[in-house]
Amino acid sequence: MLPVVALVGRPNVGKSTLFNVLTRTRDALVHDLPGLTRDRHYGVCRLGTSEFVVVDTGGLSGEQEGIDALTARQAELAVDEADVVAFVVDARDGVLPQDRTILGHLRKRGKPLLLIVNKVDGVDEGQARGEFAAFGFAAPVLTSSAHSRGLPELLEEIAKHLPAIDVDAVAAGDPVDDGIRVAIVGRPNVGKSTLVNRLLGEDRVVVSEIAGTTRDSIRVPLERDGKKYTLIDTAGVRRRARVEEAVEKFSVIKTLQSIAAANVVVLMIDAGEGVSEQDATLIGHVIDEGRALVVAANKWDGLSTYERDQCRISLERRLDFVPFVKPVFISGLHGSGLAELMRAVVRAHRSATREFGSSELTKALEQAYEGYQPPLVRGHAPKLRFAHPGGTNPPTIVIHGSRTKHIADGYRRYLENFFRKRFKLEGTPIRIAFKDSTNPFAGRKNELTPTQVRKRKRMVRNAKRS
Repeated sequence: MLPVVALVGRPNVGKSTLFNVLTRTRDALVHDLPGLTRDRHYGVCRLGTSEFVVVDTGGLSGEQEGIDALTARQAELAVDEADVVAFVVDARDGVLPQDRTILGHLRKRGKPLLLIVNKVDGVDEGQARGEFAAFGFAAPVLTSSAHSRGLPELLEEIAKHLPAIDVDAVAAGDPVDDGIRVAIVGRPNVGKSTLVNRLLGEDRVVVSEIAGTTRDSIRVPLERDGKKYTLIDTAGVRRRARVEEAVEKFSVIKTLQSIAAANVVVLMIDAGEGVSEQDATLIGHVIDEGRALVVAANKWDGLSTYERDQCRISLERRLDFVPFVKPVFISGLHGSGLAELMRAVVRAHRSATREFGSSELTKALEQAYEGYQPPLVRGHAPKLRFAHPGGTNPPTIVIHGSRTKHIADGYRRYLENFFRKRFKLEGTPIRIAFKDSTNPFAGRKNELTPTQVRKRKRMVRNAKRS
């Protein structure tokens, strides 16, 4: 494994901004609102001479109850697994009692400790060094993460404290984004983070009864039954009319980006509430992105027999527009149905990434055309000649023929259903692209020879005489 560097400090001192600078990404959500980050966020820094994993943590506010206490627990776990702890403070705020308290706890852990004095732009550096000299660090690093100032000095100081790096670990690359990328989406408070923790067997992300606890998209590697996954826990998406805060708007954007980056999307719904209008909207986003889809009805354990029957009937009716999706009934809290859920994810991924041959697609197209021909267009039937693959995830089939521009949407859906049934594709949409075959003689004029011209004139004269 690559060495780990954890960023720890008070809320709103610039840890997430520094994380984005070090990883050269925009994975961490950044805003002026204190306490925005709550979960551990992992990334890889490849800027300096040494590669290492960076862990962004939530701000330590000192509260012992509620979400702040859960956030502090996540930060403690990050410190426990870190090889180097970077203590981030705010140069504009100066030394605060809260900083002293955090520093005292960090020193008790016995980990190599760095002091990063952030936000030094517009501040006298000599004064900042003198003020934070009371912390007893020989070489504090002055940075401005918003402007990438002091980054070379920071990388050099981190490299001094890193342990020896295994060459095989460097070749292994990023610890996340390995295997099947599974994005877990849904409305707020349907149990997405609870499901992630249950699959991992640990409290990896913050779970609370307060709706909207998760604000950022958190990627977590998972290995289960010999298969590798990357779980993406996302923020809950509400109706657009109810989204007012800027932070929630950014969270929704991150969720939509996670859908686009995933291989399989697990839409979680509350089994007691059924499929809402917002759930249908999210399914529409998944289909537009062409991603494989699995619908998981959570909180199944709390329903009576009658409520379960009504839930099945409701899902069958509301999911009629995505007939290729079969719902899975689970309990993220107690772990029931998780094996079937992961099997559904594997089946959907296998269907979405299946590679076809041109011959088998053409044979299937011929069978579909013989079974039901497209409606006539101005008295002529469109001809479908051959098909070939156009890509995977989603499976794309390119069909060549004549008059294909006039093929109705209903016939396109017929072909989609035929191909899905023929090749036993489950949980993935299919895209069909039509292409008109070009006429090789278009634009060419048949020039007559002198003999043909004389024969034509003679034929015209004979026609006039008769």
